[in-house]
Amino acid sequence: MADRVYLRHSTDKQIDARQRHALAALLAAGAPAYEDPATSSRQLSLDRAGFTRLLHEAAVGDTIRIADAARLFRSVADILALRPVLIRRGLHLRVESGLLSGIDLASDDPGTKMMVSVLAAVLEFQRDMISENTREGVAAAGAAGKTLGRPAALDPSTATAIVAAYRQGAAVKALARQHRVAPKTIRRVLDAAGARYLSGPLDMPPIGPDELDDVLAPQVDVALDVPGRLADLLRIAGDEVVRLALVSGRNIRRGPGYSVRIVAPLALHRAMLEQSAATADSAGPAERKAHRVYAARVAAVEATQPHRP
Repeated sequence: MADRVYLRHSTDKQIDARQRHALAALLAAGAPAYEDPATSSRQLSLDRAGFTRLLHEAAVGDTIRIADAARLFRSVADILALRPVLIRRGLHLRVESGLLSGIDLASDDPGTKMMVSVLAAVLEFQRDMISENTREGVAAAGAAGKTLGRPAALDPSTATAIVAAYRQGAAVKALARQHRVAPKTIRRVLDAAGARYLSGPLDMPPIGPDELDDVLAPQVDVALDVPGRLADLLRIAGDEVVRLALVSGRNIRRGPGYSVRIVAPLALHRAMLEQSAATADSAGPAERKAHRVYAARVAAVEATQPHRP
């Protein structure tokens, strides 16, 4: 049972000196530290790189130590997603200072659940008030004629040329190299012009003869159990469709572990398998085993599907 320290600050202009001071005794004792620098609290804790690494390395009985609750979660949605993961993995969560310092925030009892939910609501309200004050300040500065933010990387004429080139078939990365900017800058320009969104069926690429059977084939739902370890990874690494499927699934207890029963087309199960492959491989032996088990289940169903030449 080890202590693991978690640190986060919101922007690259902030530092974590106050957090390190509150956690100084643990750090001096050699407790491993996991950081998410310049990371907004609007990004759910389960989506952050540093905290994800902490979860992968933590063992049952370990305690996550934070300087204050807002460093880890600042919304009701965040703590509702986080607590079940901590409870299933047998981890503890403690704040080092203040009124909450003697409470395990990952404890699975009604009193703690209510208290943590109220705390998250207060922190969310505080964050929203900060955002509202910021918006009002920006509006006031704009009304006074002040220019806010850093200069645009691309001028309007260049942005127009990029959109035109993209519509003629140029790739995003090629355009980024040509204009010496990051690909995400090109994507922002294209999204602002609506160039990356299809307007209707006529914009879709033609379907080849070999693909026609797959397009016309009925999508039959298949019920498969996703091992809990893999489900936890997919809640972090999966796309929106996969996460929605996990939320809609039914949790099934299996001894000390659990699984999620997903009823969905086989294509979605394949997507879940593909999206979890790289993360499971870099996680731990339990996650790799869970991936192999799920892969075997998907393969067993695929073997029963009619083969089309």
